Amino acid sequence: MVDITHKINTLRKATATAIVKVSKQETIDAVVNNLVPKGNVLEMAKTAGLFAVKNTHLSIPDCHPLPIEYTSVEYKIEGLDIQIIFKVKTVYKTGVEVEAMHGASIVALTMYDMLKPIDKEIEISTIKLINKEGGKSSFKNKFPYAIKAAVFVCSDSIFAGDKEDRSGKIIVEKLDSYGVETSHYEVIPDELEIIQEKTKAFAKENQLVIFTGGTGLSPRDVTPEALSPILESRIPGIEETIRDYGQQRMPYAMLSRTVAGILGKSLVLALPGSTNGARESMDAVFPHVMHVFHILKGKNHDTL
Repeated sequence: MVDITHKINTLRKATATAIVKVSKQETIDAVVNNLVPKGNVLEMAKTAGLFAVKNTHLSIPDCHPLPIEYTSVEYKIEGLDIQIIFKVKTVYKTGVEVEAMHGASIVALTMYDMLKPIDKEIEISTIKLINKEGGKSSFKNKFPYAIKAAVFVCSDSIFAGDKEDRSGKIIVEKLDSYGVETSHYEVIPDELEIIQEKTKAFAKENQLVIFTGGTGLSPRDVTPEALSPILESRIPGIEETIRDYGQQRMPYAMLSRTVAGILGKSLVLALPGSTNGARESMDAVFPHVMHVFHILKGKNHDTL
C-alpha cells in the first residue's frame, strides 16, 4: 500500500453513484410496492452497501483500513432506472472515494441478485465518483505572487565544518515541492544575537523565515530565547500541531521547543535540527500553514 504515515487527518467526504436499469415497469412496481419474492430490495441492498463500505480494504488490495464515520444510501427512480447515491465521510489521512464507489457497486449487485428472478435483462451501469473533498485539492492556497523563504541552519558544528547539513536541505526541498522559493539559505552559529539579527533582516523581504536547530534543551540551544522577544505574536496552534505530529511518531518529540510566530508580514518558524524532526515538522503543517498569508494580508494579527 501507499505510505500515508506522513499525512495528517482531515475530514474526508465522497459521493458515488451507480445505476440499475430494469427492463420493464413491472419490476419497478415490485420494488416500490415491496412485492419482490426475495424481500425488500431497497433496504436489503442498502444494508449490503453499509457492510461493504466498511470492508473495502478486504476487497481492494491497495485500499487502507480506515474508520468509516458516516454512510448514507439514497435512491432516485426515473423511468426504468434506479439511481443509487452513496455518501461516505471519515476523519482520516486518506480519501474515501473508492469506499463510496465500492458501496454503490455492492448496492447495485445486491439489487441485481434480488431482482433477477423476476427480470432477466437487468443492467448495472455508470458507477462513478461524483465528488470528493478533504485532501490537498480542498485546501489549496493560491497567491498572485511567489512566496519566498529564508532558511537558516543553527549549528555550531555545521558552521565549523565538522558536520554536513541535512535538515536545512530537507526543508528547502519540501518548500520547493510546495511552490515556495528559497531566496536565501545559510548555516549560522547557534548564537542569540546572530539569530535575532538574521530574523529582523530577512523578515523584511521574505514571507517565511525558517530556522532549523537550536530548539533542544542544551544550554547552547538558544533559538527559542532569541526569537521569543522579537516576535510580535506567537501562534501556539502551529507549535502544538508540530509537537503533536512528532509525538505520534517519536516519543522524544515532546522535548522539542518549536517556535512559531509573526514578525511584520512574515511567518517565523524554529524547527528541530534533526533530519527526521525537520521533515516531520514540515509534513505536520505544510502546505496548510501558508493560509496564514491570506490572513496577514491587510489584517490585524489578532485574527490569528
